Amino acid sequence: MPRTPQAALPSSETAATAASARIFAGTSGWAYPTWKPAFYPEGTPAKRFLDFYSTQLSSVEVNYTFRALPTAAMLEGWLAATTDFFRFSFKAPQRITHIKRLANCESDVAFLVSTLEPVRQAGNLGIILFQLPPNMKADAARLSAFLAAPALNDPGAPPIAFEFRHESWFTDEIYSILRAHSAALCIAESDDLATPEVHTATTHTSFRLRRTGAYSPAEIKEFVARFTALASDRDVYIYFKHEDEPSGALNAVSFLAGVAAEAGHR
Repeated sequence: MPRTPQAALPSSETAATAASARIFAGTSGWAYPTWKPAFYPEGTPAKRFLDFYSTQLSSVEVNYTFRALPTAAMLEGWLAATTDFFRFSFKAPQRITHIKRLANCESDVAFLVSTLEPVRQAGNLGIILFQLPPNMKADAARLSAFLAAPALNDPGAPPIAFEFRHESWFTDEIYSILRAHSAALCIAESDDLATPEVHTATTHTSFRLRRTGAYSPAEIKEFVARFTALASDRDVYIYFKHEDEPSGALNAVSFLAGVAAEAGHR
């Protein structure tokens, strides 16, 4: 993808307008020095990446939490570095999704939710994504038992989404279970598998656009129309693929600019 001049990047007003329209878009991570100078200005130190990122995009998916949970000090630093409208989504720990595979996880889920509580209280919590391993086949009983965890049903429980990577999960039975618990089906697009577009939560929905390479301007324009329509009655979270080159971040920038322009025409 051609390198975009820094001057072409929008100000925080664009991302803020998208957030006010209930659209939260970004990438999966921000700590990429190789995104200079097409995304991060030359000379931006790594400790300022998140500050700048949050002026251009309205959300980030934190993959760090797949391996380890952040400390209170880390969360405080992330919140201090970002704009008021910005939202953090978090990938659930591998202990829950890959090691225990959703079984007997009540205490793990409670600890995860309590750890992220400062972000929720600040008004900056997006979704928690439970991404299951590709070799985990559908198990309706296990999913139902997992979703009954008190931490996912208490007042103030976080919005959640599930990314299933085995096609056996894509059934009406599974969708009904998700609907019953206000859990979104994460609609993921990769080179290997595309999730059916089924919206199982009424308050939020989630997209992970993981195809290799950049999306074309025509595809970005289609995303703007598609996701703006969805955002009329729910929060929409969209995460482009993170790679060493910044095509995902620049796609997100273009997408949010289109959303802001669409909002201005209403």
